[in-house]
Amino acid sequence: MSVNREELRGKTIVITGVSSGFGRGAAIELAKLGANVVGAARRTEVLKSLEEEVMNEGGKLKTVTCDVSNVDDIKRLRDTALEKSGSIDIWINNVGVGALGYFWDIPIEDHARLIDVNLKGLVYGAHVAMKHFVERDRGILINVGSIDSEVPLALQNTYAATKSAVLSLGRSLTEELNLSDRKNIKIATIMPWAVDTPWWKHAANYTGHKPRMAAMDEPQPVIDKIIEACMNPKIKMPVGPIAGASNFFHQIFPQWTERASAKIGQYEVEKAAPMPPTTGSIYEPMKEGTTVEGNIKERMKKEDS
Repeated sequence: MSVNREELRGKTIVITGVSSGFGRGAAIELAKLGANVVGAARRTEVLKSLEEEVMNEGGKLKTVTCDVSNVDDIKRLRDTALEKSGSIDIWINNVGVGALGYFWDIPIEDHARLIDVNLKGLVYGAHVAMKHFVERDRGILINVGSIDSEVPLALQNTYAATKSAVLSLGRSLTEELNLSDRKNIKIATIMPWAVDTPWWKHAANYTGHKPRMAAMDEPQPVIDKIIEACMNPKIKMPVGPIAGASNFFHQIFPQWTERASAKIGQYEVEKAAPMPPTTGSIYEPMKEGTTVEGNIKERMKKEDS
């Protein structure tokens, strides 16, 4: 992707979920582009190593240990960014935890935790960002959703519900900005298909099998789309051909698309190796999975051979 480096140079960008996956990748890329990045995640040691990595490459990254479901942590993240630069130009809500399995097999506490992180945590971040943007009369709010935001996926029930809420919130905020004639504040929703990141290892899992999904995308296109949204935000930004096709077909043939997606998900799960139930990292962070890539596709090849 061709990027105008000067457009992001010197911008203060807050991004959550930077300890792994495309949150980590986006934080590194944005720092390389000259942005002043303030990154947040729960794993303090991982954050410190990420700071060192970025600084050794000449970038600027300040990190804050933060659980997005805690509103006081979100306020501290905002205050840290403001202390660093005096203002925030872009806020990226990137955190999302998952729980895989039939709805009735997933403990109610896990469903509640997903809502706390994926919805309430995103609302907390959006609220502090929007209040600041309204005061400045400019800013970009980027919410990382999923193709689940448009196409509800079986075996990802509450996760899909929260991601649907992400897109709905973005649409509502966009109309409120229109009503109040605030043309300099923009909202974007990133909508990837299944991506090969540590998210799958971190998800709670009650399927009885290791997590996998058909035609997983690589993280880089999602990272590129996040960076694109920092310059040219749009309310719906599907990532990759599968997400684009799913979004398109769901609007024309919603029931067929949902049924086909469910069958694909079930088929993939049943091909995977057995695995006992786990809460993953939805309550407490795990040491495993600190990279951008998840290496799920590599395991899938072995399972398919």
